[in-house]
Amino acid sequence: MTEHTTIRVRHLADLSGPDVERLLTENSIIVQPLGAVEQHGPHLPLNTDLLVAQLVAEAAVARVGDEVDAWVLPPLAYTKSNEHAWSAGTIWLSASTLLAVLDDLGRCIAKTPAKRLVFLNGHGGNSALVGAANRELRLKYGLMTFLAHPGMPADQGGTSAEGELGMGVHGGTDETSIMLHLAPHLCDMSTAERRIPASLADNAYVKFGGRVSFGWLSNDFFPDGYIGDPTTATAERGKQLFDGSVTSFCEALREISTFNFGK
Repeated sequence: MTEHTTIRVRHLADLSGPDVERLLTENSIIVQPLGAVEQHGPHLPLNTDLLVAQLVAEAAVARVGDEVDAWVLPPLAYTKSNEHAWSAGTIWLSASTLLAVLDDLGRCIAKTPAKRLVFLNGHGGNSALVGAANRELRLKYGLMTFLAHPGMPADQGGTSAEGELGMGVHGGTDETSIMLHLAPHLCDMSTAERRIPASLADNAYVKFGGRVSFGWLSNDFFPDGYIGDPTTATAERGKQLFDGSVTSFCEALREISTFNFGK
């Protein structure tokens, strides 16, 4: 073994073509992490969503991959991030392009023996499109398709830190905590400030996670483009959140491995 050798657990791209035919079956699970390269305020790096999705996927597949026959693909870095298009450094695909990419991925996976495809989505802006793509891939290629998140976004039914009034949707306490755990060298907490559009919390319907959704750009609320309170983030909280995400995704993979539409 040379100093450049890296041992990776159940990475599909490390296999040869004949290995794929030999090792995969119709019960195999393919995990495709979806990230983003987008602004996360001045305190977090552009690759926040990408790093979280990739590392949760890899850790979960390393833990239960042998048990459920799961394999992880390289993460898709560029996705639908145009709510951050105003910011330099954000690299985003249009909705039509991302849907086409997901269709291409499904077409390629359908050529393998595997029939279960899971998108582990680290960027909330992708969720609606991936949900639509899952049904199209089911219809077009006969795949069993799934959408999971490392943690449900606060505006999609998830929770955020108590002081964020349910609005820790981007660069807030939890996301910053996870990055302080995973990549503290990429975080600059000297620039972190509380950014909560508190007046929305008084609305009964039109608010993050409310019954009436609304289109938004990340700089509609504050010019630095994050929404939450990173000042309360800690690496300890981040470790708990990351470990919890890995454990939850492991449990989800176990259910996915036996899922058959209730039959």
